[in-house]
Amino acid sequence: MMIMFWWLLISVTLFFFIFSLFFVFKAGNDGSLPPGPPAIPIVGDLVWLRRSFLQNLGPILRDIHARLGPIVTLRIGSNRAIFVSDRHLAHEALVARGAVFADRLKPPPAARIISSNQHNINTAPYGPLWRLLRRNLISQILHPSRVKLFSHGRQWVLNILTAKLRASAEANSGVVLDFKESIQFAMFCLLVFMCYGEKLDEKAIRDIETAQRNLLLFVSNLSIFAFLPILSKSIFRKKWNTVADLRQKQADIIVPWIRAREKHRAKQNKEQDDEERFVYSYLDSLLDINLREECNRKLTEDELVTNCSEFLTGGTDTTASALQWIMAEMVKHQGIQRKVFDEINQVVGSEAEEVKEEDLQRMPYLKAVVLEGLRRHPPGHFVVPHCVTEEVKLNGYLIPKGASINFMVAEMGRDEKVWDKPMEFKPERFMEGGEGEGVDITGSREIKMMPFGAGRRICPALGLAMLHLEYFVANLVREFEWKAVEGEEVDVDSEKLEFTVVMKNPFRAKIILRSSVKNIYIF
Repeated sequence: MMIMFWWLLISVTLFFFIFSLFFVFKAGNDGSLPPGPPAIPIVGDLVWLRRSFLQNLGPILRDIHARLGPIVTLRIGSNRAIFVSDRHLAHEALVARGAVFADRLKPPPAARIISSNQHNINTAPYGPLWRLLRRNLISQILHPSRVKLFSHGRQWVLNILTAKLRASAEANSGVVLDFKESIQFAMFCLLVFMCYGEKLDEKAIRDIETAQRNLLLFVSNLSIFAFLPILSKSIFRKKWNTVADLRQKQADIIVPWIRAREKHRAKQNKEQDDEERFVYSYLDSLLDINLREECNRKLTEDELVTNCSEFLTGGTDTTASALQWIMAEMVKHQGIQRKVFDEINQVVGSEAEEVKEEDLQRMPYLKAVVLEGLRRHPPGHFVVPHCVTEEVKLNGYLIPKGASINFMVAEMGRDEKVWDKPMEFKPERFMEGGEGEGVDITGSREIKMMPFGAGRRICPALGLAMLHLEYFVANLVREFEWKAVEGEEVDVDSEKLEFTVVMKNPFRAKIILRSSVKNIYIF
């Protein structure tokens, strides 16, 4: 019996190999599709067989675009992925024809588990549900009047961050060894506060963070299911079970906070202490939603978990990654750091204990540093894949419904036709007379850089992200002088992909306290 099994396996393998060779030199497109490299049936393009493909996606795609043009097609198993590197084509698709290019792909089963079958902003198809969820986030949480309600939360988190940095430096002869972890935790604290409306203790925040990260880390490693989703789901059944278990653990952590919030809202006579403890949160806004297209029902607990998780994920690693790159560049370029510090002193004075949010509007050079950080080091090198609502043509090529359409964010922000010496970090390019003066990062007029995407699916939290970046950069420079560790080079050229694109070689810096140590409340 065993011998028959092995003969059958060898026969099937040989058949597949011969079948593949027959088609291996066939072009990787169907007639009017954008061009692509040779493809093997079922498996897909040959480039996907390179072991290092996912880790070196950018350079490989640059090579393919150089040979085949600004819009190309790759095959991933039976799926087609179209990549666009040209900013004019990106503007045409995302802005000029935004409604057609605003849809999302139907996610694989593992992703559907963590998106509650596409009941969140990021994965919802273009339509009523997506509009409702996005409009709720923008009007109830991201409106400037609402953002101001969280100002004391930002100050609280700044105190947490600076205390951790001081403790790390004191324990390591002035050197901060864990800046990445410190900034990620600080940003997560802030997003938890905005999501649940109260300042949780460190253990509660760590529990939420661990459950969140364990699930996302595992799901991000399930790329095998993109090739043969039906077969791989059966072969790797244990992986599917693990996804379900991790999702349940996430729910076990978050659902009690949801129920506690519901109980608080149900109180008719709220105590004054509660009024001071709680602020209106993203969860509150989600609890008020009625899904009109689904019998006017409320969001389920599973869907509430999904949307809270999306909120926490969207604002943590992206902001933390951008902050790490910006601070590293200012350590490498001390002159830039001095200009930021001088601007801070001119605006708030040398004795100020904090750069407040209203002060940021009078700091154009600080904004230029943040914009240059986002241009040179965008946290995501691709926007979340789009797909079209109907079959269309772009640049003369067919864009079929159901194909993944990907826009190369990093390439557009480093385009030599737009930016002088694009790989250099030069904030002055965003000042008066520079090529980036008055740049529209929304891409509505034209796309020169698109760190937040563009068009109808642009990141709704663009304004909040810019506020957080400017606020924390300004206060970190006001609080500390940042220097390179003696004998170490700050590597701002090597990258690696985690949840976002981060520094391949961990960022370490020596910090010197500029002001006297203050007694501050943390948790």
